[in-house]
Amino acid sequence: MEEQFILRVPPSVAERIERLLNEGASSSEDASLDLSFAEDGRTGTFMIGNDSFPASLLDLPSIVESYKTYDDNVLIKTADIGQIIMIREEGDPAPEGAEFKHGLTPPMRDARKRRFRREPDLNPELVQRVEKDLLNILSGGTAEDILSESSRVERAKSAAVAAAAARRPAAPESAGGNAGEPERSDSDDSDDS
Repeated sequence: MEEQFILRVPPSVAERIERLLNEGASSSEDASLDLSFAEDGRTGTFMIGNDSFPASLLDLPSIVESYKTYDDNVLIKTADIGQIIMIREEGDPAPEGAEFKHGLTPPMRDARKRRFRREPDLNPELVQRVEKDLLNILSGGTAEDILSESSRVERAKSAAVAAAAARRPAAPESAGGNAGEPERSDSDDSDDS
């Protein structure tokens, strides 16, 4: 597979790049293009001719497939693209975070919020307990140790439920004639033969 990226530039820079590609490097004053990144690998500078523009490397919210064709009939997949290089004018604000929140087309506007599930809110105590249990199993512990602890927790829960039920006042007697008999469902009347 080839290595590809998406380069998004302001309209003024796009005109200069198009002119450079159409006319050739020898006849244009914008004869050189350069893209360099800082140590963090996410911010950098895009140079065209003598002008420099700030650049940012952002992750796309989803992977985009790239295709090419030789005969206008058969498409051949050439790459999976997951990042975009965003060139901006000097005064424009830098994007927040390392992820581009929009896709490449209008239907993918604000794609991360509209189309994908939120990441679950995890209880830190549960994560620590599961981590401790996994480390116990990996160090040669048995599943019985884990089961005994979980059964202790279950017993504590059932005792709390029983205590709450004992504090509730008794339900009033029904006015029907079956006061001493337990309620029966339709399935109790089935024939066992």
